[in-house]
Amino acid sequence: MPAVDIPGSKSITARALFLAAAADGVSTLVRPLRSDDTEGFAEGLVRLGYRVGRTPDAWQVDGRPQGPALAEADVYCRDGATTARFLPTLAAAGHGTYRFDASPQMRRRPLGPLTRALRDLGVDLRHEEAEGHHPLTVRAAGVEGGEVVLDAGQSSQYLTALLLLGPLTRNGLRIRVTDLVSVPYVEITLAMMRAFGVEVVRDGEVFEVPPGGYRATTYAIEPDASTASYFFAAAAVTPGREVTVPGLGSGALQGDLRFVEVLGRMGAEVDVAADRTTVRGTGVLRGLTVNMRDISDTMPTLAAIAPFASGPVRIEDVANTRVKECDRLEACAENLRRLGVDVATGPDWIEIRPGTPLPDVGIKSYGDHRIVMSFAVTGLRTPGLSYDDPGCVRKTFPDFHEAFAALSATS
Repeated sequence: MPAVDIPGSKSITARALFLAAAADGVSTLVRPLRSDDTEGFAEGLVRLGYRVGRTPDAWQVDGRPQGPALAEADVYCRDGATTARFLPTLAAAGHGTYRFDASPQMRRRPLGPLTRALRDLGVDLRHEEAEGHHPLTVRAAGVEGGEVVLDAGQSSQYLTALLLLGPLTRNGLRIRVTDLVSVPYVEITLAMMRAFGVEVVRDGEVFEVPPGGYRATTYAIEPDASTASYFFAAAAVTPGREVTVPGLGSGALQGDLRFVEVLGRMGAEVDVAADRTTVRGTGVLRGLTVNMRDISDTMPTLAAIAPFASGPVRIEDVANTRVKECDRLEACAENLRRLGVDVATGPDWIEIRPGTPLPDVGIKSYGDHRIVMSFAVTGLRTPGLSYDDPGCVRKTFPDFHEAFAALSATS
C-alpha cells in the first residue's frame, strides 16, 4: 500500500504564519509547507520586521501584537494570493507606511472587496495603478474595528483576512457577509483562530470577532488536501492501484479532502480513517454531476480524469475558478480540447464527455501549478504529454514531478 508523503497545507501554513506573527509570544509551526508561496509569505513578514527562524522541520515566529516592527517597508508578494491579501491586512493593524506589489499574474487577480472593506474600517489604503489590484500602499494607524459588510463571492480569502485582523482591532469586528464561496476554508480559519486563543461567534451571515489578541502556541501543519487530490485521482483511474495519505483523515481541517467523496461516487473504493485516507481504483469510473463550489481547487483534478469516466462529468457552481492563478475553467476546457475530448462550458460550469485523450499533446499550463498537477494524472493513461511550464509546481509542491513519478513506478 504506497503511502504518499504530501507536503504541508499551503492554506494552513499561510494562516499559521499570520496568527504566529500577530500572537503574543513565540510560536512554533511544525512541518510547514516549504514552497514558493509560503517562503514568499515568510519573507514578507521578515520585510515587515518580524523575526522568522526557519529550520527544515519547523519555523519559529516572534509575534508582535502591535504590528510590524518597521515604520516603512516594501513587500513583494510574488504569486501568492494569501500573501497578497493577508499581509496588507496584517500591516493595517500596525503603524507605518507599507507598500505591497506582486507578480504580473497576481496583479491581475482581484482584491477590490477586501480593500473596500478595509477602507470602510478607516484604513488609509491606496491602489497605485488599477483600482482593486496590486500594487498598493497602506498608511497604517491601527484599526478601531466596528461593523463592516463584505462580498466574499469571489474568494473566501477576503473574509479570512478580516477574521484574522479582528482580534488586533481596538474594539473587535462584526463582519456581515453578503455572499460566500469556499466555506470550508473559512472553517479552517475559525478552527485555527481557536487554537491561537480566539473564539469567533457566527450567527448566519454575521461573524463577531472579539478584540484582545492571540496567544502564541505550537501548531502542527497537516498535509495539503488539494495536493493530495492528484494522488487520490491517480488511484481512482488505475485499476488495482491504492494510495494512502497519512495525516489526512476524518479529523482534517481542510474541506478539499471531500474530493474523495466524489471519487467514491464515481466508483473508487474510499476509506477515511481517523489519521489517514486511502483510495483504491476498481476499474469503474462513472460519470456524474457534482457541485464543487466548496471544493473548487479540486475542480481541475476532476476535469483531468473526466474523459476516462463511462458517462459525462458535469461540474457546477465553480465561477470563482475563473479568478484563480488563471481562468481554470477555461484552461481545463482548452487542454481537454487539445486532447481531442468533447467539452462544453458555461459561466460557472464545465461538462466533459467520455473519450480517449490523444497522445503526445502539449499541455498549456497558464503558469498555474494546479493545471500541471491535474493533467499529470491524465498522463498516467495518455502517453507523451508535455508541459510548457512544468516548474510552476514549485508554488505549492517543488518535488511534485519526482513524487508522482515514484507513484507511477509502484503501479
